[in-house]
Amino acid sequence: MTIHIPFNKPCIVGSELIYVGQAVAGGHASGDGPFTRRAQKLMEDRFGAQRILLTTSCTSALEIAALLCDFGPGDEVILPSYTFVATANAAVLRGATPVFVDIRPDTLNIDERLIEAAITPRTRAIFPIHYAGVACEMDAIMEIAERHGLLVVEDAAQGVFAKYKGQWLGTIGHMGCYSFHETKNFSCGEGGALVINDPKLEKRAEILREKGTNRSQFLRGQVDKYTWVDVGSSYVPSDMLAAFLVGQLENMEKITARRGEIDRRYTMLLAPLIEHGLIQIAHVPLHCTPNYHMFYLLAADLEERTALIAYLRAAGILSVFHYVPLHSSPFMKARNLPLADLPVTDDISRRLLRLPMYFDLTDRDVAEVAAAVLGFYSERMVG
Repeated sequence: MTIHIPFNKPCIVGSELIYVGQAVAGGHASGDGPFTRRAQKLMEDRFGAQRILLTTSCTSALEIAALLCDFGPGDEVILPSYTFVATANAAVLRGATPVFVDIRPDTLNIDERLIEAAITPRTRAIFPIHYAGVACEMDAIMEIAERHGLLVVEDAAQGVFAKYKGQWLGTIGHMGCYSFHETKNFSCGEGGALVINDPKLEKRAEILREKGTNRSQFLRGQVDKYTWVDVGSSYVPSDMLAAFLVGQLENMEKITARRGEIDRRYTMLLAPLIEHGLIQIAHVPLHCTPNYHMFYLLAADLEERTALIAYLRAAGILSVFHYVPLHSSPFMKARNLPLADLPVTDDISRRLLRLPMYFDLTDRDVAEVAAAVLGFYSERMVG
């Protein structure tokens, strides 16, 4: 069966292609050109951020953050296991050890009530992940970090344009990391950003991002030549990608509004299944403002989820499961560390299924997807 409703689809909502053409015609298509500066300032002004630096990916932003945390062998970093590998890799690449904490059964975010018990004298930072664009309990996390002298790096890959108690995600911790990957709400294909909320980290962040050189200071006329002054890598994206991103960032409200409409329509159409307890959907606390990054449901078990994915695919609809928990990965098992006991993570990872969610998804598409899900459960109950 040919897939006619994909899981994700890139969108053009404004002047993205015009801006890309301008970037090329302007003669500065490599990094840190006019559109890079424009994208950074747009986000800094909109989010009230101290400083935002575009990167080649959220992975790159996380790696810079790990360098700024000065991780080394023997250090520990607290994070959930239910996340993308890049969150843990950023620490592992510096020689640190990820310490996994279970997630909450309601928001699927790191369970802040379990963090303090995981802290040891070797703990250096906490990396909370805002799952599905719904905020972690950042007040509690920041209080714990302050008591223990830890840095907090928000993995807000899924959380751009979402809020916690009125504050933008990514601007609460010492640093925040954004993703502009194709699957995210606002995209340039591949891209990310590092949000720097502690002014003391800003100068070194620029250096790490520019391959370990003081090129940014040179371009501002602060030094008469630039040279190698620290470690670093090539984390600066092309200005053509930044140009496309500007077109998306200028339409954050429009994109978010449409995604919210899709979310509410799914919820309304699937209400019979929700009310009868056949599926669960995302829970958003009242003090959190979501960005509608994904629409997921929780099936009864792994067998049911697998059957539902196959059923939807046969109907031409692509749905996907999400993370395989990092603590159960071959990489972590090979490290011979004590086996993490994360019952909520293990349970959720076997049951979660993501439905198609993208800007150009039509009301008719949503109705077709919902009808297929309803049909699946109708057949199971009859059977």
